[in-house]
Amino acid sequence: MTDLEQQVFTQVRAIISNEEQVIGRRGILIPLKKAIIADGDIRNVIDIVSSDPALSAHLLWRSNSADHATPQTSKNRSLKDALVRLGQVNIYRYAFTFYLKERLDELSEPYKKLVQGYWSLTEAIAIDAVDQLYQLDDLQISPDEVQTLALFSVFGDIIALTAFAYLNSEAKQAYPISVLKSVIEGQQQTLTLEAFGSLGLDDDLRDEFLIAHNLRQTHNVSSPGLVLRRVLAKRGLLLKPI
Repeated sequence: MTDLEQQVFTQVRAIISNEEQVIGRRGILIPLKKAIIADGDIRNVIDIVSSDPALSAHLLWRSNSADHATPQTSKNRSLKDALVRLGQVNIYRYAFTFYLKERLDELSEPYKKLVQGYWSLTEAIAIDAVDQLYQLDDLQISPDEVQTLALFSVFGDIIALTAFAYLNSEAKQAYPISVLKSVIEGQQQTLTLEAFGSLGLDDDLRDEFLIAHNLRQTHNVSSPGLVLRRVLAKRGLLLKPI
């Protein structure tokens, strides 16, 4: 790593460690996380989600998009039904990605276009992963766990690029994007795991991410990570190739 790459790497890591800078002030995420950690009444979670109509609509859509097995006539028609089916951990994961996407849309060019490309990739991976799951009829795996996991497939790249955009917005002289590219190629695993830790995401998501990227093995045949691993392998995106 060159001195310039080391400098960018250090500063990007510092930004990643600041949850507020990366995802911004999202008033719903904090009380939502507290309600889920408390493992209390689902009605508290419903009330929190309902306070943001855009988030409510997004969670209803996500719930239906993952549930291929349910006939169209019986899809979730109320927010309560959708949230009960999703489960509280998946609710938070979906909410996090929703607000993260809003934050990414606020980036200046060329970073906005670049990160939107990554985001489109994660959506495509999520579709492939859920389709892959429904080909495995004998496995009891939540489609929402597969879908939420897939939405974090290239999480480290997205967060590193976002941090780099903020770094350059405050720098007197912008760093070349090629420098970040070299840093990501060499330090992708480190940046990804630090992003998981700094942004308060659940340990199960991180562990399944490691399984999905072939960085950890498992004997659990019902692991969502194993389902996603097949998709990432076909796309040549594994952090540790098979």
